[in-house]
Amino acid sequence: MTRHVLAGALLAVVATVTVLLSGLLGPEVQPVALLGAALGGALGLVPDRTPGQRIAAFAVGFGAAWIGYLLRAAALPDAAAGRAVAVFVVLIACLAIGAGTRGRLPLWATLLGAAAMAGSYESAYAADPSAFVTTSPIAATAVLLTAGAGFLATALLGPAVERDRARDDEEALPLEPERGRPTRVAEPTAYRPFEHAPEA
Repeated sequence: MTRHVLAGALLAVVATVTVLLSGLLGPEVQPVALLGAALGGALGLVPDRTPGQRIAAFAVGFGAAWIGYLLRAAALPDAAAGRAVAVFVVLIACLAIGAGTRGRLPLWATLLGAAAMAGSYESAYAADPSAFVTTSPIAATAVLLTAGAGFLATALLGPAVERDRARDDEEALPLEPERGRPTRVAEPTAYRPFEHAPEA
């Protein structure tokens, strides 16, 4: 539990410092600081697959979402139907990557990557779809920077947090009876037929 608190506190400090340094990092960083830090923190803390596999899956999902915006800007109508097709393509791509790699690139991490791109860029894209070429790299850089900071803040503590969780789970289990000691079981009383008293 202590390491959970430490990881959360470190993540909060990193996100806060990122916001304070947004003047140096760029004004686009501040609006996505919480989004990126939260997603990066989750990516670092969840003990599923290796950190490299999680990062790769996140990057694949992020790229799939970026391609979805490219399709919307280049070929799909700017309407509900076009957005629906883009969403379908992105999610199917994430699913295909997870299935194609037999889970080595976990689906949840690809979905985090797609959410990072969509969460950081949707409003900017909706404001001016024709500026996709210039605005998408800016949004992508900003959220990747904050997500990277969140990942680094928690990735080193992830294994320790998992060990604490496993120990807590073991302590919560009921104690098993001691082994090696025989348990006394009452022997059944043998049936004895009724004996008549001898006649006088």
